[in-house]
Amino acid sequence: MRIVVGTVRRFILAIALIGLALSSAPVFAQSLEGGVVQEVRVEGAQRVEADTVRSYLQVQPGEPYDSTKLDASLKALFATGLFSDVTMRRDGSALVVHVVENPVINRIAFEGNSKLTDENLNGEIQLRPRLVFTREKVQGDVMRLLEIYRRSGRFAATVQPKVIELPQNRVDLVFEIDEGPSTGIRGITFLGNHIFGEKALREVVSTKESRWYRFLSNDDNYDPDRLTYDRELLRKFYLAQGYADFRVVSAVAELAPDRSGFLVTFTVEEGARYHFGKVEVTNELKDVDPATLRAMLTMKEGDWYNADQVDKSISGITDSLGNRGYAFVQATPNVKRNTDSKTIDVSFDIKEGPEVYVERIDITGNLRTQDRVVRREFRLVEGDAFNSTKLKRSEQRINNLGFFKKADVTNSPGSAPDKTVIRVDVQEQSTGEFQVGVGYSTTDGPLANIGIHERNLMGRGQDLRIDTTIAYRTRQVDLSFTEPYFLNRDLAAGFDLFALQRDNTTIAGYQELSYGGSTRMGYQFTESLRQTVSYTLRQDQITNIIPGASVYIQQQAGSRLASIIGQVLLYDKRDNRLQPTSGYYGSFSTDIAGAGGQVHFLRNGLNGGFYYPIAPAWVAQVTGEAGFIKGLGEQVRIEDRYFIGGDNLRGFASGGIGPRDISTNDALGANAYWIGSFQVSMPLGLPKEFGLAGHAFTDFGSAFKVDSSGPTIVDSRKLRASVGYGFAWASPMGPLRIDFALPVLKQAYDKKEFFRIGFGSNF
Repeated sequence: MRIVVGTVRRFILAIALIGLALSSAPVFAQSLEGGVVQEVRVEGAQRVEADTVRSYLQVQPGEPYDSTKLDASLKALFATGLFSDVTMRRDGSALVVHVVENPVINRIAFEGNSKLTDENLNGEIQLRPRLVFTREKVQGDVMRLLEIYRRSGRFAATVQPKVIELPQNRVDLVFEIDEGPSTGIRGITFLGNHIFGEKALREVVSTKESRWYRFLSNDDNYDPDRLTYDRELLRKFYLAQGYADFRVVSAVAELAPDRSGFLVTFTVEEGARYHFGKVEVTNELKDVDPATLRAMLTMKEGDWYNADQVDKSISGITDSLGNRGYAFVQATPNVKRNTDSKTIDVSFDIKEGPEVYVERIDITGNLRTQDRVVRREFRLVEGDAFNSTKLKRSEQRINNLGFFKKADVTNSPGSAPDKTVIRVDVQEQSTGEFQVGVGYSTTDGPLANIGIHERNLMGRGQDLRIDTTIAYRTRQVDLSFTEPYFLNRDLAAGFDLFALQRDNTTIAGYQELSYGGSTRMGYQFTESLRQTVSYTLRQDQITNIIPGASVYIQQQAGSRLASIIGQVLLYDKRDNRLQPTSGYYGSFSTDIAGAGGQVHFLRNGLNGGFYYPIAPAWVAQVTGEAGFIKGLGEQVRIEDRYFIGGDNLRGFASGGIGPRDISTNDALGANAYWIGSFQVSMPLGLPKEFGLAGHAFTDFGSAFKVDSSGPTIVDSRKLRASVGYGFAWASPMGPLRIDFALPVLKQAYDKKEFFRIGFGSNF
């Protein structure tokens, strides 16, 4: 009974409340309905002018009250983001608009971040001091901060905004950040692969599994963009192996339940392997022999299909025809796939393309580097006929400057169908280096190095280097400056100042002091042919000859001034000058001393090499050099002779071969020499991050001829040779190289050296 009475009472109370609400609603509605607005009064505004508030209202004095317009006015005021609350009421004939302004940001701070700097985080958010604070904008910035942490591989990061209220309606905004651990790749799995194993495919993709030795790389952090890039890498890899039907079905990254890492799975369909079928060239150009074009193809019928060879053939044809004056050439490969015979016919259609000219070149991202430094690397200028080969070469030259992390060169349609706009987007990087180094070399012993190097001085592309080396046997100071475009021409001009003190007592029983300077200028004949001319003024001293040294060494004591004019002619087709894997080079040098000074000689040198990739990460190289010096009316000084051995002829000590005084065992240096080397570099089966590679080699050569003569001097032209094996390590502290070599052809008086090490570091 009590339950029933209580229920009835609650029901009656609810009916009464509903009736009260319904009766009061018309009163509220009527409060803003009817009559005419005589005045609009704004309350609560502090920073925002009252007229600014009135400008957003759709009801103005003299107009009747309209609830629809008032509602729209309310929404318009909220949409400005200036106010946290807006209310309207009627006061007699006046419309009163009461606003509560959003606070203004006084300061923005970040707490808890260590992996990303405040500068990096500030660049991502949109809020700034003195802007209006809104919770929507704060949440947007929180999402942006989380995204930048995800891009850096930290998916467990959290960001909490904290607001500190200040007087005068101001706030401090603090983002409290817990960066969390780096979210790495726990595993990479491939499904559907039968021809290539998981180990081989893991080497293809840029995403790597997390390992302790990858602490210097972020390739083991999950990045969705990198995963997309990996799909393309897999596609190119299979197409280069002949699998034309290959496709990546999916690439999925799943975060482990404990959020400690991602599991990446690539699902692929390899398909069948194809050979090249018929390879033909269809030529529509006049005065061009089709046989000449066929000779540029890098594939033939019966070879395994390789998409890279198709691209290389196109580049070779367009480049060659472009050099012959055909600026608008299109080389289109028409591919016909024969699924029954598993062959692919390729027909290259060569014809004149539409005439397109460069309208302009736009450069963005170069905050420090001057525009002209980038523009002078272009093989195209405004008004030139567009050439894709020259565009690629321009991009390569810009990247080779070393001033930018990345340089992307693209083209897009211009203001007319026959015009194109070239866009260059660069990301600058630090070009200044302060180097402090320690190391060891078999020739010089323990060494220390201090240097300053700026490769892009004041954004002008100039090169300045100051370097000091102190070693057990050598002390050297160098100052070098190069202007790559002297007088706004493609002339590299510069000067060098140097001072060198070397202890040769263990080799030839004397010490050498040399100091002076040189000027030089280099210029290009073609993209591959370059010549450099120089003038050197040098003071040489042979001092501190040890007691009992060879009489032929003692005759060299004293100081001489050398005035030398020289030149180097270099033809270089290597893919990379520092670590070549393919191509070749050759150089010829000449030095003439005697334009003033006290030393007179003629010196010539030849140098060359050929590099060929025999397998992935396997490179065969053949290198050689030779030199000859002849005194002009006098004997050649010992400081100008050749001392062969050590780095240039492994298995023999520095100065270990060549003319020698056997009575004192002192090396006298040679007036002529030649050396050669055959080497194969190979991987060791270790992860690339280790930076370790092996090489097997054989070195051979000879050093002979000396102006002095006597019964104790031995001088033989006989061949010397050695075989050996070594290791090269691109360590975090600098390059290290270890060679073990055993002489197999030698003379009894030669100085051998089985073990050689070279090591240096920069930090």
